[in-house]
Amino acid sequence: MIRLQNILNEMIARTLFLESKKLRVFDFDDTLAFTKSYIYVTDKNGNQKKLTPGQYAMYNERPGDKFDFRDFQSVKEPTELKKVTVVLKRILQKNSDGGVYILTARPQSVEPHIHQYLKDIGINQRIPVVGLESNNPKDKANWIENQIEKNKYDDVYFADDSIKNVNAVKDMLRTKNVKWRVQHIKH
Repeated sequence: MIRLQNILNEMIARTLFLESKKLRVFDFDDTLAFTKSYIYVTDKNGNQKKLTPGQYAMYNERPGDKFDFRDFQSVKEPTELKKVTVVLKRILQKNSDGGVYILTARPQSVEPHIHQYLKDIGINQRIPVVGLESNNPKDKANWIENQIEKNKYDDVYFADDSIKNVNAVKDMLRTKNVKWRVQHIKH
């Protein structure tokens, strides 16, 4: 009962003072940086081709396809995507209390490499990097949904280059009573 009262008091205080709890989520590859990381696809006949993250985001998997993500253990030759990093820097200046994340399909082990890249482009604030090790768009939507529920975020921004991820997150957010904006990063 006391916990419920505390939650209600917090909600009333935020409403009275028009204070929102903000969640800001950025994809990494082809959103914050272009890299020389490729996904290697071997088809059922043994033919191999390599895809950029952008090409992979649009790729329709075929039966028998095998994927190799070996290049995603590090950040190879990153090039800053300034139109998005400018937004990230502005958000970090305004939201020094957290709620800003990098959500990537890469494995969690890439976190120090992403932090080094951010430092190299002048972002010294430590941003949590969440490596899902999954290319399933539903996994990004589920992670954001869990954050909303667990941390009571009521204002969500998500930026990603993959239309599949964008649509999965939009579909989930439409079911939530939160203010939201989803941005599809196009190149």
